[in-house]
Amino acid sequence: MIPDATPARRIHVSAAVITDAEGRLLVVRKAGTTAFMQPGGKPDPGETPAETLARELAEEIGVRVSPDTLEPLGSFTASAANEPGFEVVAEVFRVDIGDQQPVPDAEIAELRWVTAATASGLEIAPLARDYFLPA
Repeated sequence: MIPDATPARRIHVSAAVITDAEGRLLVVRKAGTTAFMQPGGKPDPGETPAETLARELAEEIGVRVSPDTLEPLGSFTASAANEPGFEVVAEVFRVDIGDQQPVPDAEIAELRWVTAATASGLEIAPLARDYFLPA
């Protein structure tokens, strides 16, 4: 067997699992893209994954959380939704936003609360679709 000459190109991110009282998952769509994904993003130099996620949630959806309140769910890998030929490696956290209401901000064009049934007509990023979309 000949080894693959092109190793997978990886994008490291932090991502949130935020659910509402009905058990729906919060997903967002960035401007200029078609896929909905979990809120989150790429780290700035020196940030921990939890610090990255807390910053991204404040910037993208106006939700303020402390990094030490995030519940680590682990590291997950999936095909990148908006960057063909790349894998996303996500440090994923369950996030309790209390009674805060997320609103699209920064590069976020739209947000939705979804289940597998209500998301059937939407393009959902592989990470969210394969691991976190509630039945």
